[in-house]
Amino acid sequence: MEPGRFRLDDFELYQLARQFRRKVYQVVRQLPKSERFALDPQMRRAAISITNNIAEGHGRFHFQENMQFCRVARGSIDEVLDDLNICADEGYSDLQIINELKVEAYDLIARVNGYLSYLRRSQQGKDS
Repeated sequence: MEPGRFRLDDFELYQLARQFRRKVYQVVRQLPKSERFALDPQMRRAAISITNNIAEGHGRFHFQENMQFCRVARGSIDEVLDDLNICADEGYSDLQIINELKVEAYDLIARVNGYLSYLRRSQQGKDS
């Protein structure tokens, strides 16, 4: 393993994204059958995209590639936020659960932004 690199499973941002994805899946399981071919797969794809992109960025050795995958993950979190708003608007899930997930989503965005800042500083030689 390259010096300074760590396993994906040990990466805190990835761990938090996995926890978030599992909670999104819990909401998806509560969707009505009428959403089986619309909102259900959309939410699953967006939630998967978060962890997939964090993982793919982690696997890249160039900081710019890592940053780009993290930006895509951040966009997927926003997609999930919109899907959660749909669930709230349509009464598909308990509002308290939706609001808790939205808080978690905004925290995850903040953590992605923090990681992006870290990568920028590292690239500029300000962090080792």
